[in-house]
Amino acid sequence: MPLSATTIFIIYSKKERTMKKLKIGDLEKIREKVARTRVLREGKARARITVHMGTCGIAAGARDILSAVMEEIEKRKVKDVIVTTSGCAGLCSREPMVTVELVDKPPVKYVDLTPEKIKKIFSEHILKGNIVTEYALAVGSETTH
Repeated sequence: MPLSATTIFIIYSKKERTMKKLKIGDLEKIREKVARTRVLREGKARARITVHMGTCGIAAGARDILSAVMEEIEKRKVKDVIVTTSGCAGLCSREPMVTVELVDKPPVKYVDLTPEKIKKIFSEHILKGNIVTEYALAVGSETTH
């Protein structure tokens, strides 16, 4: 959906705890970011990162984890990783958590994360395929078939 120049968006500024208006240039950046996300979803991704964003995860810092993942993708110009969010994974005391899925590999659930830890996971697991065992809680399917 194209954005018109007269559309006004208001966002919550985490730093200032105030509402602010976006400028036209900000709207263009948002449109470009959404377009990149759509391209990822339509193409074949080799990895998916799910950030667990239930109330417990958000309270424990999941927003910072999501931001760190997005910064790594942007900084490294990665085009074949999908980032999704989900609700609580059921282990509130181990939040913030993410699940990393690489094509043809079992999913890995990482727990007790910080932005620094997720950057290491991104570098080692997402880019190189090596599980970061010191942050991993479980490897494999979460179903009981």
